[in-house]
Parts: sequence; structure tokens; C-alpha cells
Amino acid sequence: MEVKNKIILALDVPSMGKAMELMDNVSDYLDTIKIGYPLVLAEGLESVTRVKEEYGCRVICDFKVADIPATNEKIADVTFQAGADAIIVHGFVGPDSAASCLDSANKQGKEIFLLTEMSHPGASQFLQPVSMDIARMGVEMGISNYVGPSTRLDRLGKIREIIGEDSFLISPGVGVQGGDPKDTLEFADALIVGRSIYLAHDPVDALNSIIDSIEL
Repeated sequence: MEVKNKIILALDVPSMGKAMELMDNVSDYLDTIKIGYPLVLAEGLESVTRVKEEYGCRVICDFKVADIPATNEKIADVTFQAGADAIIVHGFVGPDSAASCLDSANKQGKEIFLLTEMSHPGASQFLQPVSMDIARMGVEMGISNYVGPSTRLDRLGKIREIIGEDSFLISPGVGVQGGDPKDTLEFADALIVGRSIYLAHDPVDALNSIIDSIEL
């Protein structure tokens, strides 16, 4: 997978109007968008379809799917049918639940990203102790896409060691949460950036600042 400018925009805005306004400004610089619950709960899965159709971008749905296998499969199926190219799946629920999403993706020619560890402070209590096991599980399952935190570069590096250089690793936590873009890209293939862009007075300027910091 190639990501333009190595940046994935987290489109976590609460309305389709705000989403379209932002995309009108930044879509020339990006080809991959992450859409999560804020927009989908406000506007429905049609928001995924509309963003993909109007801007021709790749859409990763960040639903952090974490249910029993039968429910996971239904969630993945309807998400892919709405036009999503990939879906983010929690690994802590075990290989059977993750496999149900992987099977759905394979049937529809789509992809999943396995979430190993989250970027916020609270992740250290319950998720961090098992995140490396989740990465190893993903490798055993043949999963090739992963999510790991830019806010803990030592752990991001360990995740990279486990999944190998041929896997694709994306990393949230850049900007507002404190992750550094250039340092993160020593281990990750692409950055997930949201608030630093969509809350900026000038989103294009904010995006270009991140791009410049990567290229320095």
C-alpha cells in the first residue's frame, strides 16, 4: 500500500458538511482517509460512500471492531459494502474474532488493519501488556496491515520488529497527542493525523507543515 505524503487524515468531524468542507481543502494532498464513529454515527454509512465517490480516495473505517466472530463478520460486511477499502480491528478479542473480519475482507477484495496498541495514556493499563502478543498473533494469521502508537516509539519499534518490514504499519498519536511525524516514520509507513489538521485555523497550512517536517 502506498499513501500519498505518508499522511492519513482522521476525518473525525461531526457532520457531512464539515467533512466535505475539509476535504475540499485538503484532498489534493491526500489519497487515504480514516473515517470513524463520529462521522458515521452522525451521518450514517452513506458518509463513507460519499467521501469515497466524491474524492476518489481510499477509505479506512476505524471501527475498532471487537465483538464475537458472527457479529464482527456482519460489521465488516456492511462496512465493505458501503465502500470502505479497509477496516480497523481489535486484536485483544482473539484470533477467531479477528479472523471473521479477515475472511469478510478476503471475500470482498478488501483489507483489515489489526490494532496492536492505542496511543492514549490509558492504553498502558490493559492493552499494552498484550500488544506484542497481538502483533505475533497477526503474523501467525497472515495479516499484513497493523496499527501502532506514535506516542511510544520504543514500543512502535518492537511492533515493527515482530511484524517485519514487509508489513504495512500505520500510526496514530501524531500532533495533539505528542507524536513526532519524522521520528514515527522511522518505524511506521504512514501517519494518522486528525485534530492537528481539522482543528487548525488553516488546515492546508497545518498539513503542509507536517509534510515539510517529514521531508526535512
